[in-house]
Amino acid sequence: MFRAAALLCLMMVSLTATAADGLILLKSPHSPTATMDKLEAIVEEKGLNVFARIDHAKGAQSVGESLRPTELLIFGNPQGGTPFMQCAQSAGIDLPLKALVWQDDSGQVWLGYNDPQYLAERHGVADCPVVRNLSGALEGMTKAAVAP
Repeated sequence: MFRAAALLCLMMVSLTATAADGLILLKSPHSPTATMDKLEAIVEEKGLNVFARIDHAKGAQSVGESLRPTELLIFGNPQGGTPFMQCAQSAGIDLPLKALVWQDDSGQVWLGYNDPQYLAERHGVADCPVVRNLSGALEGMTKAAVAP
């Protein structure tokens, strides 16, 4: 009986896992646009390529829908991405790196990005040496973007 109850609890926990697993979130004191502008400038200062900046709210507006401010920045460079993909080529599905800035229904602005360690574990290469560097770089750039 105890085993069945424990199994049921375990199943319920796994069913309540959210899609946000592995997402690192930072509160921003800035507007969504200012937060993304700061992040984009920092990314470029670090010598990374900005591949795209996608305004999801503008896209929603183009089809007659509304969405609170939501922007995605896609960025990176082969110096960081290639070693990650050498550990696991499947990591290419999660590269280049991405950061999302959005405003929630209470007006709070957030900056979120995928935790490189989570991605490494997802692709079965938790010990990939480049992950520590990617984590540190992302943490530094995102914290700078939300600094007062």
